[in-house]
Amino acid sequence: MTDPFPARRGKQAVGSAGGMRRSGIREVFDAVWALPEAIHLEVGEPNFPTPPHIIEAAAKAAREGMTRYTPNAGIPKLREALAAKVLRVNRFDPKPDQIVVTTGGIGGLYSALLAVAKPGDQVMISDPGWPNYRMICELQGLDMVYYPIPAGTGFQPVASELASLISDRTRVLIINSPSNPTGSVFDTQVLGDLYELAQAHDLWVISDEVYDEVTFEGTPLSIASMDTDGRVIVVYSFSKTHSMTGWRVGYVVAPEPAAELVARVQEAMTSCVNAPAQAAALAATTGPQDHVEMMKSAYQERRDRVFEILGSFEVPAMTPEGAFYVWIDISGAGTDDVSFAKRLLDESLVAVVPGTTFGPNGGPYIRISLATATDELDEGVTRIGNLYRSLLI
Repeated sequence: MTDPFPARRGKQAVGSAGGMRRSGIREVFDAVWALPEAIHLEVGEPNFPTPPHIIEAAAKAAREGMTRYTPNAGIPKLREALAAKVLRVNRFDPKPDQIVVTTGGIGGLYSALLAVAKPGDQVMISDPGWPNYRMICELQGLDMVYYPIPAGTGFQPVASELASLISDRTRVLIINSPSNPTGSVFDTQVLGDLYELAQAHDLWVISDEVYDEVTFEGTPLSIASMDTDGRVIVVYSFSKTHSMTGWRVGYVVAPEPAAELVARVQEAMTSCVNAPAQAAALAATTGPQDHVEMMKSAYQERRDRVFEILGSFEVPAMTPEGAFYVWIDISGAGTDDVSFAKRLLDESLVAVVPGTTFGPNGGPYIRISLATATDELDEGVTRIGNLYRSLLI
């Protein structure tokens, strides 16, 4: 890599971050910025504005002087409101003391892993799965064990296949439902089997549920509703549900001893989430929820339209049950996912994410995001179909 600071001299930076590989999603995102005419189907960011009542709540809080530190775990009113939301939407019943407001979902994941794992421990992460799990593990000196999520099961993990991967150093199982990148929602039997596996091997379970309210067939069950012995930590976010990606507010729901550790970790990292953003999050939680259903309906309409277009080109894809991605199988094109994505960008000006960004088993797939304007999405998917057809073997 070219030295970004060629004129500087001094001690070389070789800390824990030195060996961390970047997310392929961000690498594509950065590359596309040099092509302003390109169609962006790579980044999972809602294209809807943050609802006005949420923005006004933050502005009002700032005007009224709510610009100081808050408790590390978050404003008590927000924690109380989140406990009520979890009971209403996610169907388990935490106390406010079990909730820690975090710097986005990523801050919650990072803090949760620091709270329950130490360097050298093994963490089980899905393949395919969100690449930031790997990045966090690399920064924290944790060993990763990839567990498969097979296409043949509808991208649902099989607990018996995970059991053979567990060693005496395995400490944490990370699951993600609804899933990024596949859009699968784990069914009740799968969640029950995973929980029994965690019990049998005394594992922590960190459940990434940031797409909990972006589902197309009912509300997904949280594995926390099965937790009988305090081993499940759930991570949520305001980014996807309320179109608040830049506000950086998430929250962790954990057994009280773990929640206390998460709050302590956050004290060392960020002290607390900024106060006006917490006021915005409170308004998002307790105010009108029409925007949640509106966005979900828009994603479902886009999903159905995408499958019409893909079907016209006979391009196979996984029908997502949740989140806002489509996992497209390009194996018939006779090329690998990275080459397909590069050619698509170079020749057709469409940015997608190669499947192997999400793990070794991510090929031969590409991921596209439904969180973009419908006209651009239609055009981008049509270009994908044209390239696929031209490469058919």
